[in-house]
Amino acid sequence: MEMNIETNELLDRLPPHLKQYIKPQDYEQYTPINQAVWRYVMRKNVDYLSKVAHKSYLGGLKKTGISIDEIPSMYGMNRILKEIGWAAVAVDGFIPPNAFMEFQAYKVLVIASDIRQLENIEYTPAPDIIHEGAGHAPIIASPDYAEYLRRFGEVGAKAISSAHDMDMYEAVRELSILKEAEGISADLIHAAENRVEELQNKKVKPSEISLIRNLHWWTVEYGMVGTVDNPKIYGAGLLSSIGESVWCMKDEVKKIPYSIDAAYQDFDITKPQPQLYVTPDFAYLQEVLEEFANTMAVRKGGWRGLKKLIKSKQLGTIEISTGLQISGRFSRMIKNEDNEVVYFETEGETALSYREKEVIGHGVSRHKNGFRSPLGKLKGINLAIENMGPRDLQAYDFYDGKPIAFEFESGITVAGLNVTGIRNLRGELMLIQFTDCTVTYKNEVLFSPEMGNFDMAVGKEITSAFAGAADYHSFNLVHHVSNSETIRVQLSEKEKMLNSFYKKVREVRNSNAIDTTKLQQIFEDVKENHATDWLLPLEIYELVANTASEFSKVILDHLLNLKQQRPKVAHLIEGGLSLISTNSYSAPTTY
Repeated sequence: MEMNIETNELLDRLPPHLKQYIKPQDYEQYTPINQAVWRYVMRKNVDYLSKVAHKSYLGGLKKTGISIDEIPSMYGMNRILKEIGWAAVAVDGFIPPNAFMEFQAYKVLVIASDIRQLENIEYTPAPDIIHEGAGHAPIIASPDYAEYLRRFGEVGAKAISSAHDMDMYEAVRELSILKEAEGISADLIHAAENRVEELQNKKVKPSEISLIRNLHWWTVEYGMVGTVDNPKIYGAGLLSSIGESVWCMKDEVKKIPYSIDAAYQDFDITKPQPQLYVTPDFAYLQEVLEEFANTMAVRKGGWRGLKKLIKSKQLGTIEISTGLQISGRFSRMIKNEDNEVVYFETEGETALSYREKEVIGHGVSRHKNGFRSPLGKLKGINLAIENMGPRDLQAYDFYDGKPIAFEFESGITVAGLNVTGIRNLRGELMLIQFTDCTVTYKNEVLFSPEMGNFDMAVGKEITSAFAGAADYHSFNLVHHVSNSETIRVQLSEKEKMLNSFYKKVREVRNSNAIDTTKLQQIFEDVKENHATDWLLPLEIYELVANTASEFSKVILDHLLNLKQQRPKVAHLIEGGLSLISTNSYSAPTTY
């Protein structure tokens, strides 16, 4: 059965290109073992994180309505998140970085609805509902942090990526899927790990999205707050990992005061982190974010920003000094000796906008074969076209319906019939339309009458460059298809039987009375047919531990034997026993 997401104004205003990533949460996909994994992790987390997490964590669990005993439904989370001005959507694993950031800008949490296998209970490289729901959601109850997350999304969505970034995204996504799928050969996983490592080690100049992704990792995912000597956890990766939340507090993990330097510190998603960054408070996160934003092309523009867009080979936007925005795939630029862009080109569908709204009549249907234009001042004229008033324009023969020829300082010449112009809100010309127009540079014809009408952008310089379209309505962006999809494995008959036992124990726990006879029958079946399973005996022991019965001693002996037989999970068994000894059984709890 699919759990529908309760709609609210935040989800209603999501653009179609983000809605394409949303999938319904099929709550029936969660097996009783999945529910037990959630419960074990949450009980361990609440017990341990109450001592080491930021003070907003436990309060955030209550505010977001996240239960210790049950995997949350998206419907329920949305109903409660609405109260603090946020929403949540389910997606299939990793989604492209810019889309992830843009969701945050809309104050929407992206939650991978799958859950880690029992074998990966401590940590998984794949995003899952434990990481997203129990990690990210509680901390956004802190207003300062929630605003940082929203602002980070706004900035990150504008970051320009590279072809290498998309290769890395697909490789990490594939690895995370394989590691969480049952029955995948070690050779396939090893090959996927090698692919990620190969890309990580590839010497490429970091893009904006890779740098801001580092900041996201060292704050939103693996951040600590307080002092280097007394840090508290707030990063979702730490809050959702019962292994790393303990590991990160050890002296072996270097604690570094948070600064913009974190943008240049890479990370390995497949291994525990050797160092972590500590921010004094959530407000300081905003300071560093703004410091980084000042280095981005969205604020600096110029030839470097345009060069980033050309190298990305992806949809991007430049804004010029009149406010005209050109969105498309940029393919060429010409610079002068002062490194000022004097000409640019796009290829394929292009749209013109002003203040993030498409200029009427200048969408992709008009500019389906690209857009090109010179920039800068005219030769011998100190006044830029955009700064010319009506009398200035007449003085230099800029008359509608009249032929005109002029030359830019760069040497680019334009000759044609001036049809009309479009002005911005300040009354400045930002676009001039010509017919029968020829544009030349040195010995090259940049535009000829055979190519149609010529629309010339008016502006001295590029003031901003960023990823994506200025007006998302201009393009059909609903076309993302990943190279990999989450693998759904059918349960074997033996696995179905084990899940049925987990379900029965859950039913006993939720009943008003503990049926010891029923638990004994289940335990004997599990011991005989599922001898290596450790979590279900632990759940049974939790229900009878305080009875001091012979049955409880038998289960305890079995668990102690499992610790010897399975050293890799011995600490998990011990952790569960420790919880039981300090917290006598109580009814299901909702935070």
